[in-house]
Amino acid sequence: MALWRDAPARMRVKAACIPAHAPLRVVQVSFHADERERDAETLLESWPTLLGTATAVARAGAEVTVVQAASRHQTVQRDGVTFRFVHDPAITDGRSSRFILPPAPRRIIATVSDLRPDVVHVQGMPFALATRRLASALPSVPVLVQDHASAPPRMLRALAWRWCYRSLDGLVVASGAQSEAFRSAHVLPRHTAVFEVIEGSTGFTPGDQVDARRATGLFGDPCVLWTGHLDANKDPLSALEAFGRAAPRLPDARLFCCFTSAPLRDRVEQLIAGDPMLRERVVLCGRRAANEMEQHYRAADFFLQMSHREGCSYSAIEALACGTAPLVTDIPSNRRIVGAAGSLTPVGDAVAMADAMVDWARRDRRALRRQARARFESALSYDVIGRDLYAAYEALARRA
Repeated sequence: MALWRDAPARMRVKAACIPAHAPLRVVQVSFHADERERDAETLLESWPTLLGTATAVARAGAEVTVVQAASRHQTVQRDGVTFRFVHDPAITDGRSSRFILPPAPRRIIATVSDLRPDVVHVQGMPFALATRRLASALPSVPVLVQDHASAPPRMLRALAWRWCYRSLDGLVVASGAQSEAFRSAHVLPRHTAVFEVIEGSTGFTPGDQVDARRATGLFGDPCVLWTGHLDANKDPLSALEAFGRAAPRLPDARLFCCFTSAPLRDRVEQLIAGDPMLRERVVLCGRRAANEMEQHYRAADFFLQMSHREGCSYSAIEALACGTAPLVTDIPSNRRIVGAAGSLTPVGDAVAMADAMVDWARRDRRALRRQARARFESALSYDVIGRDLYAAYEALARRA
C-alpha cells in the first residue's frame, strides 16, 4: 500500500526525463556496515531481507542494484539483481550513525552516481548526513529513506536531521502513522511523500503442526509462543502477567519463550519462580537458531508479544506465515501487519491481553490458521513488498 503526498518540484522535473517504456533504474543503498566483516555471500544468507526485498522489486519490473557498505569490494549477481559491496573507509566503522559530522562516504556516492539511477532508496534514517551528501551528488534524482524503528532525535541531532532531510522526497514506513512522530519533531518536511511498505518478509510456511510439536517438544492447549529480547520494550513481565491471568481459564495452556538478549532475565526468572502456576506452565527456551524458529511457530497456536514500540515486527510476520495467530499490542505497525488475523490490545494492559488469549483460544483453530496464512499471502509476502516499493518508486520518478 502506498500513500502519496505532494512531491517536490525537482521530482516533477525528473519525471519528464524518463521514457514511458524504460524500466526504472533503482539503487537501494545501505550505509550500515556489518561489524563482523562477513563476505558478500555470507551476508546475503545472514540478511535474507536484503536479498528478498531487492529481488522482489526486480520481479515487479525494476532494474535493481544494491549498494551495500562492506569490509571489502565484491559484486554478486542474484536473481536479476546486482549487489555491489563497497568498502568505504568513511562509513564502514559505523561512524556516520554516531557523529553529526562524519567524513563523506565518497566511494559509495561515486558508485551510486555511476549507476545513473532513476530513484535512490536509502535504508535507515540515522544516516542523515550521508543521505544528504548522496542526494546533493544526484540533484535531479528522487531519494527516499526507509525508517527501521528509529526514534525521532532531540536537540542538536534533531536540528541536524532537519537540515539533512529538508529536501527529502519520500519516506517508507510500515505504517503511515509512524511518520507523524517525525513530522511532530519537524525533521520530516511537509512535502515529503510517505509510503506504507512492510520492511521485510519470510519464506516460512505453515507445515504440519503435529510434526512441528514432535520436533520442538512444544505442547499445550493452547500452545503460546513468545519471542524477542527480554527487555523493557518487549515487556516480558506484562506478558507473564497476562498469561498468569488467563491460565485459570485455560488449564492446559503452556507458554514457551524464545529470546536473545536478556537484560530482564533475572526479573523474569524471579517472577516465574515465585508463582507455582508459572513454574509449571512457562518454559524459557532461550536462543534458538533462525532455521529452528519456523518449527516453533508451526508448533504454536498463538504468538504473544507485548511490545511498546516496533518499526515492523518480523516475529509477527513469521508467525502469520506459519499460520499462527498473533496476540499483540495495538501499535501502528502491528495494526498494519495483523489486520483481522489476530488480536490487538492496549500497550501494557495485561488484563486485556489475558482476555484476548482466552477469547481466541476458544475459536476454531483450523480456521484461525487459514486466516493467518491468508493474511500473510495477501499483505506481507515479498511479492507484495516488491509491488508496493515499485509503486513508491514509480510515484517518485514518474508522477507529475
